[in-house]
Amino acid sequence: MEVIQSFTIDHTCLNPGIYVSRIDKGFTTFDLRITAPNREPAVAPASMHSLEHLMATWFRNSSAKDDVVYVGPMGCMTGMYVIMTGNYTVEDMRSLTIECLEWVLKQKEVPATTPATCGNYLLHDLPMCQWESRRYLDRLRNDFHSEYTPLQVSLPDGKVFADA
Repeated sequence: MEVIQSFTIDHTCLNPGIYVSRIDKGFTTFDLRITAPNREPAVAPASMHSLEHLMATWFRNSSAKDDVVYVGPMGCMTGMYVIMTGNYTVEDMRSLTIECLEWVLKQKEVPATTPATCGNYLLHDLPMCQWESRRYLDRLRNDFHSEYTPLQVSLPDGKVFADA
């Protein structure tokens, strides 16, 4: 099997920021990296769940709403994926994400947190979600990163390839 693209990134060098994870079939997958993997704690599940509800609500009501395909957390809990149609750049996503996080910080409740609207309605933490959002917002404004460091493996014969 082929190694998937996201496993070819050196996560030991990955900083919070916004990255293009992949572009294919008319979709751009953005990696909204909130924490530094393996160097900082992952976002707590309840905080990430609240952030997912808030970001999905905002993006699907934003000026880009017609191009939003998916907003959801990474399995490693260090960031979110936003999948878009159209021609969005990292700078476009940075502007949208800053606007989104500013909105998140003003919210008094998390949308859709009832048994009828959420599959795990008790797993939410708005205060910690807002703490993570504030920290990420500061990073997007003041310490922005958008270029992946590829993971390189050198074989004994000198050949180099990307590997997980």
